[in-house]
Amino acid sequence: MGFRCGIVGLPNVGKSTLFNALTETQAAQAANYPFCTIEPNVGNVGVPDPRLDKLAAIAGSAKIIPTQLGFVDIAGLVRGASKGEGLGNQFLGNIREVDAIVHVLRCFENDDIQHVDNRVDPVSDADTVETELMLADLESLEKRVPAAQKKAAQGDKEAKLIAAVLAPALELLRDGKPARLARPEGEDELRVFNQAQLLTAKPVLYVCNVEEESAAGGNAFSAAVFEKAKAEGANAVIVSAAIESELVGMDPEERMVFLEEMGLHETGLARVIRSGYDLLHLITFFTVGPKEARAWTVHRGAKAPEAAGEIHSDMQRGFIRAETIAYDDYITLGGETAAKDAGKLRQEGKEYVIQDGDVLHFKFNV
Repeated sequence: MGFRCGIVGLPNVGKSTLFNALTETQAAQAANYPFCTIEPNVGNVGVPDPRLDKLAAIAGSAKIIPTQLGFVDIAGLVRGASKGEGLGNQFLGNIREVDAIVHVLRCFENDDIQHVDNRVDPVSDADTVETELMLADLESLEKRVPAAQKKAAQGDKEAKLIAAVLAPALELLRDGKPARLARPEGEDELRVFNQAQLLTAKPVLYVCNVEEESAAGGNAFSAAVFEKAKAEGANAVIVSAAIESELVGMDPEERMVFLEEMGLHETGLARVIRSGYDLLHLITFFTVGPKEARAWTVHRGAKAPEAAGEIHSDMQRGFIRAETIAYDDYITLGGETAAKDAGKLRQEGKEYVIQDGDVLHFKFNV
């Protein structure tokens, strides 16, 4: 299962600097957090999770393999992108292919770095990008909804469902609001909503790129972004792309000293990666043994056979049961054998809903 976050933003906001720091940092830490380039502007990075190291230490695992999240450096947007201005068509096409949007906003003053509008206003910048996405969605739905309504009037059941699901999204867009606010709950309704591939239906993480001095607590610009995110039900994090660039190439000890001097407990990139992971409602389960300790990703609410399928399709097809130990029990008791002796190893069936941190061993027969 591959999940990808598209990094977007206006020109000169620090978007590519952030992407480069993400990928270069992961490349520098290849032993723990592998990085691979799929295309020139796509990188997979390991999701930092201290639980994995603890599990590996107890099991004496020879290898540690984190779960991964993909980041895509998407071409800078200009006004008129929805009409194909600049690299508009490429920009919109790339966003359709990602699962979530990481929106980098300039939250720093610097006379040496020109802003496209000659002023620093991250909330306005966010609105500029969102407007272009809404215009593209509006154009799409103004064709699609009337067509579905016409078929629905003739008795087409699928068309009735499409019209019922997409009409509220169209009304929101006409009011200048993103389609994600019309996201339905029902399984069939959600299928139709997702098939529409609406740009403003994707979850958003705002990344406030601040100057070094504001990396720990933010500034007035980032505070305004956090207010916007709160009002929208979106997420926001503070990062100094300049600091992240300096961290690249440092060994772990140097990095921790540098972060402490800046009043930071972890890198901004770690926050971005974890926030992107949370944004997609993902959870982690583990497989642990002497050869490797590995983290895997599933959607929150996934059942045991689906988790088995993340390892191999044969495991899902021939699923019998999942031997399950809660993470806290594995750590507290000191491993699988002790957990089993204490009655903490459970046999779970096909209806078991995976919990974040579960240590699993699947039994299957093909």
